Amino acid sequence: MRLLTLSLLSLLLLPASAQEADLFSNLDFRNVGPTRGGRVTAVAGHRAHPHTFYMGATGGGVWKTTDYGTTWENISDGFFQTGSIGSIDVADADSDVIYVGTGSDGIRSNVIIGRGMYKSTDAGRTWTHAGLTDAGQLSAVVVHPTNPEVVYVAALGSPFGPNPERGVYKSIDGGSNWQHVLFVSENTGAVDLELNPSNPEEVYAAMWTARRYPWSIDSGSETENGIYKSTDGGLTWAQKSTGLPEGPIGKIDFAVTPADPTRVYALVEAAPEVEGLYRSNDRGETWRLISNENGIMRRPFYYTNVDADPHDADVVWVNNEGFFKSSNGGADWRRVSTPHGDNHDMWINPDNPDIFVQSNDGGANVTLDGGRTWSSQTNQPTAELYQINADDRFPYWIYAGQQDNSTIAVPSLPPGTRVGGHTAFWEAIGGCETGPAVPKPGDADIVYSNCKGRFGRFNRRTGQEMHYYVGAVDMYGVNPSTLPYRFQRVVPIEVSPHDANTVYHGSQYVHRTRDEGRTWEQISPDLTAFRPERQVISGKPITRDITGEEHYSTLYVIEESPLERGVIWTGANDGPVHVTRDDGASWTDVTPPMPPEGRIQHIDVSPHAPGKAYVAAYRYLLNDFRPYLFRTTDYGQSWTLLTDGTNGIGDFNPTRVVREDPDREGLLYAGTEYGLFVSFDDGISWQSMQANLPMTPITDIKVHRGDLLIATMGRSFWILDDLSPLHQVSEAIAARPAHLFAPREAYRMRYSAFQRESTDPEYLPAGATIWYHLAEDADVVELEILDGSGTVLRHYTSAEQAENQPAEQGMRAPVPIRPEPEALETTAGLHRFIWDLRHSGPLQVSGRTGRGPMAVPGEYIVRMSTGGESQTVGLTVLPDPRLEGDVSQADMEAQLAHNQSMGELLTRFARAVRAVNQQLEGMERTHPLRDRLAGLKDRMVTDNSDSYPPRMLDSHLRYLAGMTMRADQRPGRDAYERLATLTQEVDAMVAEVEQVLAELREDAVSSGG
Repeated sequence: MRLLTLSLLSLLLLPASAQEADLFSNLDFRNVGPTRGGRVTAVAGHRAHPHTFYMGATGGGVWKTTDYGTTWENISDGFFQTGSIGSIDVADADSDVIYVGTGSDGIRSNVIIGRGMYKSTDAGRTWTHAGLTDAGQLSAVVVHPTNPEVVYVAALGSPFGPNPERGVYKSIDGGSNWQHVLFVSENTGAVDLELNPSNPEEVYAAMWTARRYPWSIDSGSETENGIYKSTDGGLTWAQKSTGLPEGPIGKIDFAVTPADPTRVYALVEAAPEVEGLYRSNDRGETWRLISNENGIMRRPFYYTNVDADPHDADVVWVNNEGFFKSSNGGADWRRVSTPHGDNHDMWINPDNPDIFVQSNDGGANVTLDGGRTWSSQTNQPTAELYQINADDRFPYWIYAGQQDNSTIAVPSLPPGTRVGGHTAFWEAIGGCETGPAVPKPGDADIVYSNCKGRFGRFNRRTGQEMHYYVGAVDMYGVNPSTLPYRFQRVVPIEVSPHDANTVYHGSQYVHRTRDEGRTWEQISPDLTAFRPERQVISGKPITRDITGEEHYSTLYVIEESPLERGVIWTGANDGPVHVTRDDGASWTDVTPPMPPEGRIQHIDVSPHAPGKAYVAAYRYLLNDFRPYLFRTTDYGQSWTLLTDGTNGIGDFNPTRVVREDPDREGLLYAGTEYGLFVSFDDGISWQSMQANLPMTPITDIKVHRGDLLIATMGRSFWILDDLSPLHQVSEAIAARPAHLFAPREAYRMRYSAFQRESTDPEYLPAGATIWYHLAEDADVVELEILDGSGTVLRHYTSAEQAENQPAEQGMRAPVPIRPEPEALETTAGLHRFIWDLRHSGPLQVSGRTGRGPMAVPGEYIVRMSTGGESQTVGLTVLPDPRLEGDVSQADMEAQLAHNQSMGELLTRFARAVRAVNQQLEGMERTHPLRDRLAGLKDRMVTDNSDSYPPRMLDSHLRYLAGMTMRADQRPGRDAYERLATLTQEVDAMVAEVEQVLAELREDAVSSGG
């Protein structure tokens, strides 16, 4: 766990014009999962390294495995401007050269726009940006088979509007410069490219007219779409349409194979009777329909991927909702099982086609046996999460809907002492992938969950979900204009902050239940803009696609004021903001002054002042990428724009969420398409708070129990623990040479913070968090922990840092990864140190210091000394709330007394052993007392050279110490009796040692030594 270092003066005083990009570079957010993969639409590999594969997630960046998918490591963090990956190709001629195009071509409504090309020349260790920033979704990248400096890119362009950067690009200098070699129009881009394996001067390009609107998806054109071919390396092109459908053509994907370079496969979106797999046997000159199997062409805008076996041209694979294989050139198909549905891409090893990597909406998976078995997808923390909620359990859990999986709940800290591993205690808690999932205050076993507009009440105790759909009308496949209630897939569920039994739910109306969904009342009129022309069947001119994503004129936000019962705010996905101040009897349109039809993504009602609220909106689905954050202090009668493009959040950075800190008025957090921002002046100026967060959209933010909770569209949940310094910081504090912040209450907890793999959820070590700030580098920093009487329990100094002791290893358990030891930093900035709530430990036989007993709940003092000055602050340690009624304060005090006695005994024994060892080291083998001394050591210390050696006194002491150190408890009678017995044995052993040492001293005196 890295320590946090930042400049407090910069936090408070840095003008907007001088924002520092790395201001929060050492902030330490931790990823808490889930490590359940999200959508991956690009994969790649190289024949020289059959165990190594790459995957590109649609919001999670680029990942690499070197062990056939057993583990994955992110290799794009810190280099890429976006986590949206559209294409990857490893140069055949040099496996160290990798090209990545950003921006997925699966242009669903939550697609993230691309920001250009990236190139690595060291197998992904480092990256450089390689241009094409404004070319949108880079759907395919293909490297020349013998010259890694020659590369082609298919640029689909912006999914949301016209742009002239669409088409095919070619570079002959490794991406330093690009030539726009094929351009059809500002509305039609390139979606796929292939080179003829026997003649790389022959290039096949698929051109696609596609547009994503908030209310629909367009795919196809009668004139501009189709197949283009070049025979001179892209200098000139000819459209090849012989044998292709005559009507509108949509998305196309190619497959070519070295097994037969004359054969080209093309999966073509067209009218149902002529849609499907086409094949050319003359290098793309003419085409014929081979199969219009229904399963291979569902939702073409989202899927459409075909691959051919490199050894057998008749073996063809298609990725769609299912994963399909043909062994007779596409005529017949059988379905092959994959770990997750909704399949997108694959890369086949050219030397052994049974080895390939395949991707889907659950991540990437590797097979070594042609798809019979697969690697896991529970080792990829790339979840796409729409929102975040937290319950009131201890430790608290966080909730969301995970795209293409289920609702998900994960703990902020381990709920017990066992390590969670990859799955880390996941729970699905009703609803489905879209969420939200909202735990009921006061009873976290009840969770209100949504599944694409369908409300449910999930009960953890029974594992059952009761369903109470408002209106109970199926919304799939229906023109929304005919629906009585228009529910979006991600609809709001808001539990009243004043009454846990009152729940709000939103269609175009606000619905309220007071009996957990059994009955609903409508408490508003239509609160959307409702333009009739937007109420259409989604999908034209070819394919209908009506899944609720495109339902327009629906509510996206419902928020009740935490200060005023009955003051309720709403925001719609077509622009309007409304407020009621009389519990729904009347509503007022208070829409901020922004261009029409923006999506009101979040409203945060201030917990500090009535009438104050914040709005986060975006219009990127309308090709407007400006940020829109607003503040009102008068219930929406007037608004202040908090994002003018020059005050810290750039002009090309759509805003998704804004939250005010409940513990400090005017401290705001903003989540955008390109990261996290903070404001200390109520939004007048912003600065990046990205720190170690990956570059992926921030979809939601919550401040819960003094922690900052983050949901992302592609990298799961993140937590920044303990915001105390941000709550307390002032100009006076920042100007001091050194400052010790008042720590928040610490809980005496026992759990493991180990990680078995680096991608496992990361947990903060148990203990008390202590923050301090240094204006300048210090020579030495010292921290002391004192009890209420002033006795020093622990002393730390930057001059002597603790060693990172090896983890205990069981006979069959994997070696866990210990968190880095906490250290006292001396550099200028803000630092975090964690006291593990333990007293100083006993001396061990090895000479090292063991773990001390845990401090009992109570009041303590923290003292920091540096530069000749010292400061003290109070620290309260509380018991684990889960112990109430089971373990008392008196029990823990008795345990401490016992373990301190045990520690004193261990120390006495260890000193005796050390005295024996020191004497033996310099003793002649012929000395008459050597055998007696060596015999004493043999009785004191267990010889571990055998697997199961006889246990000596040291083992028995450690055995008892371990018995009373693992849990909060009053020691049992046997512990006290055993302690008394061992005390007698140690007393006798120490006396025997002292007798031998006395005889040695006498012998030395008598011999004149």
